[in-house]
Parts: sequence; C-alpha cells; structure tokens
Amino acid sequence: MRILITNDDGIDAPGLAVLARIAAEIAGPDGEVWTVAPAFEQSGVGHCINYVKPTMISKLGPRRYAAEGSPADCVLIGVHDVLKDAQPDLVLSGVNRGNNSAENTLYSGTIGGAMEAALQGFPAIALSQYYGPENRELENPFEAAEVHGVEVVRRILDATPRDDGAYSLFFNVNFPPVSASAVKGTRIAPQGRRPGVVHGTEPHTSPSGRRFSWIKGGDQRVKAAPGSDAAVNLEGYVSVTPMRADLTAHEVLAKLTGIDT
Repeated sequence: MRILITNDDGIDAPGLAVLARIAAEIAGPDGEVWTVAPAFEQSGVGHCINYVKPTMISKLGPRRYAAEGSPADCVLIGVHDVLKDAQPDLVLSGVNRGNNSAENTLYSGTIGGAMEAALQGFPAIALSQYYGPENRELENPFEAAEVHGVEVVRRILDATPRDDGAYSLFFNVNFPPVSASAVKGTRIAPQGRRPGVVHGTEPHTSPSGRRFSWIKGGDQRVKAAPGSDAAVNLEGYVSVTPMRADLTAHEVLAKLTGIDT
C-alpha cells in the first residue's frame, strides 16, 4: 500500500512523526509512506488553498517533502506532482495536536487535508489527539493515538461501504484525552456542538501603540450532545465520524416553500 500523509501542525510536529509510524505499519513492509506537509504551522486554515502565488516545495529526504502552503495544498502537490506517476492508495492527515471534534472541525486544517483528498477521489482519514489534564503531561501526549491508531484506521478501511456519492466520504477520528490504557473503545459518532462555545478575540496594544488581536478558541470541556464526537471523547472513547464536503442542509430543502419561482 502507498500512503500519503500530511498535517497542519507542520513538517516537524511530533504528531506527524506519530502518524508516520501508524502509516508505516498499515502500509506494511512492502509498502511506501510519502510525506508532503506544511513547512510551517497551518492550524486553523480549514480547507483553504493557495492559487494566487506559487508554492515552494523542498525535498527533505527520501519520500519526505515540505511545502509552503496549507494541508489542502500539500495534498494537491502530493497527488499531482510528487506522486503523479504512482498515486496513493490512502491519504492520512494528522495526528493533530488537539481535538478536531464538534465546531473545531470547521476550522481544522487537518480536516481540510482529508477533505481535499476525498475531493480528489482518494480514501482519506483525519486523525487528532484530544488534549486534557489526563494526557497533557504524559511523556508522549499522543499515546492514545499511537497505540490505537493502526487498529482504528484498519477498522475504518475494512468497514467503509462502497461509495457512489457525488462528494466522496472521508473520516474524522479523534482520540480521547486519556492515556492509551484508559481508552474505553471506539464509537461511531456524529459531529457535535459545544453549546455556547465560539471563537473570539483578545485585543492587545503593543509598546509602540499598535493594535493587535489574538484569536481565541472556546472552552473544550463544555459537554456536547450525548453520543456526539466531543461527548464520547470526554467519556474516554475514540470517535469516528463519516463526513462529506457537501454543506447542503438537506433536511431544509423541502421546507423552503415559496422561494422557487
């Protein structure tokens, strides 16, 4: 198996090293793992792509490239440049430092990389490690992802049904904020919403009098709806959420009477 990996925390991020080990085990001794990841951190860029200026690519080693772009850019470069003559069988994005459950999904560059892979027609899985007081100070905060990642990815690949949708499936996996031994299992879960949790800003004034603003995330401990991704993560379970890039509110289409003319 040939696997392309990327992330949004950057080419030197420890979570990418964890993902490389997961991918190597899945690919097997005769497989290949190729890395095309952002040269610099790209957290929060979502599914953005850069088409107004060229993106510099650097080869750092065998099958290892850094690109000065977003995770989606890296996937495009991976499948249309680096691996144009030998396409990947699977694209993995992560392992992100921090959860991409609930509303975080909408901002995530990790998700953006997997989404772009799905749009390009490749099986894709995003993996993220929830952080919390039970794992933040571990020698390896990614322990839950490292120990359970291979099994979870294999289960997804084995269980994924034939997909003929206009927008291909991809998967969002979040590992709970606990040690590997404390993981209770895996749950299929819909994307949740932490009530009242929104991004905000914190204004600052520099010594020179210039005005700046830091973007801040919301409280990650707020409970989401029972059974949703963030909820099961906080209960100690790995969440697996099937997704598509289709943003249509299908349940509302038939209710919007009086608009068509």
